[in-house]
Amino acid sequence: MKTTKYYIAAITAYTIWGFFSLVLRPIHDYASLDILFFRVFSCSILMLLICFLFKRKTLQDTISIFKSLSASEKKKAILLNIGGSVFLMSNWFTFIYVMNHVSVKATSLAYLVCPILTTLLAYFILHEKLSKTQWISVGLSISGCLLLSYADIMDMFFSIIIGFTYACYLVSQRVNKGFDKFIVLTFHITLAALVLLPFYPAYSGPVPTEFKFYFCIETIAILFTIFPLFLNLYTLSGINSSTVGMLLNINPMIAFGLANFVYHEKISALQISAYGIIFIAVLVFNSHHLFALKQKYILSSKDSV
Repeated sequence: MKTTKYYIAAITAYTIWGFFSLVLRPIHDYASLDILFFRVFSCSILMLLICFLFKRKTLQDTISIFKSLSASEKKKAILLNIGGSVFLMSNWFTFIYVMNHVSVKATSLAYLVCPILTTLLAYFILHEKLSKTQWISVGLSISGCLLLSYADIMDMFFSIIIGFTYACYLVSQRVNKGFDKFIVLTFHITLAALVLLPFYPAYSGPVPTEFKFYFCIETIAILFTIFPLFLNLYTLSGINSSTVGMLLNINPMIAFGLANFVYHEKISALQISAYGIIFIAVLVFNSHHLFALKQKYILSSKDSV
């Protein structure tokens, strides 16, 4: 299957993000803005170094491609990339704030709401088509989220904010084509760093001195930011944003498990049922690809006999 590599990239990215709380919770005593500042600045410095040391030719090619575009195409590219940076920065701040000051479950719910918002935005804005089976999957996801919101309406409120910002990022980057994905991601993060830089002196706390803080920040920057975001952009070049959005459910299901088994947050039977419904929704949404893989496996087994 031509799309299998894109599915693998998405599954890898969202599995990694599912374990994000393991490195974020140890530094929950630090202000959300401080974590955001150091995360963005660290990512930007690392990615700029990689670009100028190892990807100068790619950077030059990207600039040449941009210069060759018509005026309207240049305007579109600028808006898509500035918008992508704004959506990403907004998502990061709200996620960190909710993770450290509301609950892990609320961030988990956010990435259950996000696939629904992504699918709906992709349908109305990008005119991506959905089969009847996929609409059934969306309905199942909505029912699961409604069950979860019944348990805690404030969690749902914060979750919609987080989910909407990332849904907007996914949809905007689906049409942001023609440029190297690493260069695009470097632009998004560096622009976010430049926007945040003037606010750092006034809104940052004391400079952290603990080794634990910097170890967690660098782990977040490399393993939980640069790598999965690059995989995410790569995935969007091969499969539509509604499919990517539904695969995003992998992230909160892992986070939900951590909230229960690692952080011992109170989990009700209603929440377990809701997550079970959403898990089924993911399988239903991607059933066409799963059946195609199964068929390919059967055919290859027969050929090998």
